[in-house]
Amino acid sequence: MDQLMSILPLILLVVVFYFLLIRPQRKRQQEAVQMQNSLTPGTRVMTTTGLFGTVTAVDNEDVILEVAPGIETRWVKAAIGRVVAPGDAPAAYEPDADEAGEGKNESEATVDRNDGQDSGTKQS
Repeated sequence: MDQLMSILPLILLVVVFYFLLIRPQRKRQQEAVQMQNSLTPGTRVMTTTGLFGTVTAVDNEDVILEVAPGIETRWVKAAIGRVVAPGDAPAAYEPDADEAGEGKNESEATVDRNDGQDSGTKQS
């Protein structure tokens, strides 16, 4: 009985590791494989590196993504991180009127970016 009590903490530790680490990781892997196998042309996705694209074709283990109109790249299915819902895609960057320098010519915008110093003037 004394030997069982000395091994019990080790057994308990293995059970805890299984339920807290191993089982959830397997579940995430299965969900990722299921998502990657269910890709169809027209699906908007994000790769694991953060590149957004639209699936145009699916081969055995490859996916062809259109990242811009007329630009297609080939990726391994395992590189697809998630399917992007239409509202999840980042909005296009549009600079404010102040950032774009509207109403100023190029030399005035250069002076503003250089704290009032003209880029052609050299200070000692």
